[in-house]
Amino acid sequence: MILLQVNQLQKYYGADLILSNIKLELQTRDRVALVGRNGAGKSTLLKIIAGHLSHDGGEIIKPKDVTIGYLAQNTGLESNLSIWDEMLTVFEPLQQMEKTLRRLEQQMADPAIFEDNNKYERILKEYDQLQVKFKEQGGYQFEADIRSVLSGLNFRDHTLMIASLSGGQKTRLALGKLLLTKPDILILDEPTNHLDIDTLSWLEQYLQGYDGAILIVSHDRYFLDKVVTQVYEVSRKQIQRFTGNYSAYLDQKAANYERDMKLYEKQQQEVADLQDFIQRNLARASTTKRAQSRRKKLEKMELMDRPLGDEKSAAFSFEIEKQSGNDVLTVESLAVGYEGRKVSEDILFRAYRGESIALVGPNGIGKSTLLKTIIKRLPALAGTIRYGTNLAIGYYDQEQAELTSNKRVLNELWDEYPLKSEKEIRTVLGNFLFSGDDVLKIVSTLSGGEKARLALAKLMLQKANLLILDEPTNHLDLDSKEVLENALIDYPGTILFVSHDRYFINRIATKVLELSPNGSLEYLGDYDYYVDKKLEQEELAALAQAASIKKSNDKETVDKNSYQQDKESKKIERQRKRRLEEVEQRIEELEEQIQEFEQQLCDPDVFQDHEKVITINVQNEKAKAELEQLMDEWAALAE
Repeated sequence: MILLQVNQLQKYYGADLILSNIKLELQTRDRVALVGRNGAGKSTLLKIIAGHLSHDGGEIIKPKDVTIGYLAQNTGLESNLSIWDEMLTVFEPLQQMEKTLRRLEQQMADPAIFEDNNKYERILKEYDQLQVKFKEQGGYQFEADIRSVLSGLNFRDHTLMIASLSGGQKTRLALGKLLLTKPDILILDEPTNHLDIDTLSWLEQYLQGYDGAILIVSHDRYFLDKVVTQVYEVSRKQIQRFTGNYSAYLDQKAANYERDMKLYEKQQQEVADLQDFIQRNLARASTTKRAQSRRKKLEKMELMDRPLGDEKSAAFSFEIEKQSGNDVLTVESLAVGYEGRKVSEDILFRAYRGESIALVGPNGIGKSTLLKTIIKRLPALAGTIRYGTNLAIGYYDQEQAELTSNKRVLNELWDEYPLKSEKEIRTVLGNFLFSGDDVLKIVSTLSGGEKARLALAKLMLQKANLLILDEPTNHLDLDSKEVLENALIDYPGTILFVSHDRYFINRIATKVLELSPNGSLEYLGDYDYYVDKKLEQEELAALAQAASIKKSNDKETVDKNSYQQDKESKKIERQRKRRLEEVEQRIEELEEQIQEFEQQLCDPDVFQDHEKVITINVQNEKAKAELEQLMDEWAALAE
């Protein structure tokens, strides 16, 4: 079923055309990514589709009953309620329905109404219809849905007041509330912001099973590969559709460009040959007719435009001024935290020259705190950090906290490197896509992506031999991420970085360091290797636990050298098995009874006899209650 169509849509900001001839279609269970450079108009298009922004041409067609849920970038949930109470507001209609059902039950139990046959029939019919509607709309499971979503988004204490949460937590909660509304079309603008790797994995699985259509803008390529099956690229005000996930889109795009370039070059050669023949033969009487014929062919030919390659990308590399020693960092028994409060301790690792170490762990575990402790912005609470010889550290802050000045972009860089010429500074900034009047922008007014590129420009000029990077891919578009990755792969120094971008970790990391409250563990490899080893460790731990339990049970059996004890144990086991068989048989009988009762209640002859209905309902509820007790007993006996 087609849920939404966008036809020939246009959008202007003032006199500037932002989007032109945009065509897009969403069908049930579509998983669509919208990709493109920062500033290409992706978020603008999402806002237009969601009805939050007007458009200047074209049309958006959507059936009236199709619902749209939209989450903008960094949208925080503001509320005076607790987490649980706020999530319950999504299900207010169901809660009202439940109250009505309880009221109708009380009325049916009233002897006066029971004696009034017509009144009782009317209330019973209303009750049955409402009960079916309540069940169909998830009335018996909405609390379980709330718990599932809150658990997936890493909210453990549901009594916390929303007003006391951090900005990142409020953003996650806004996402959770939107997921619970289950709209037909789910529109998400950068939903992976503020999510740690475990939460990202949960969100991927949740969206894969989502019943509606999904339209996503995200710079997380690993996430896009897992979730989407179509990609729409917004570039140069136009849009183009590709089938498959993000990696498939890149392959198709490269193949299309190569094919179009070959066709263009072939046609250009044909045009050149025709023009050459015409020029050489038009004036000669013997060949003028042939020349005229080829000129007509040339005039009728529909000339192809030269295929447009990728838009200009940032272009930079990281160099070092001098080489460090082989031992770069030695961290032993380190404890980190704020104001004397430890968030992680017993941290132990070594960094050697040329390594690229990814620091991973859940949000709040102290990853950024560890980096700030290493660069001496925070004091170590315990343990030691030993720095290697000739070490020069370059630090990238995920918040770009230092880029708040009222200087122009040009002066922000030039003031730190006054011995360089203006041309050299402009060349560096040009490599980071600051061209023309962009270098005259005030630093504090820059967008997140522009600040990220300026911070990387400053980092590049430091020529440090140890790069400490805190979420370096935040705010970067997909192309800039790829340029950064290539620059870091070619970097001759050592890298220690924090990132939630699993694609980035896979490309850069030679080692993964997992941080926990009680220490750190090293994994020699990329992110996928780390995940595989974690699963392997969990499986081994489960096997070891099972073996330990078996060994313990075996020991207990051996210790029972008393014949009477052994006899009693066998007797209890026989009784357990016999009772288990009895319970299973009774469960089967009850399930058949309940199915029979349900069929009887659907019989028109029975349905019109309210006394029979009451009797069957009472028997049915009694059977269900007994079945529930027996299921609990069966679970205990089967262990």
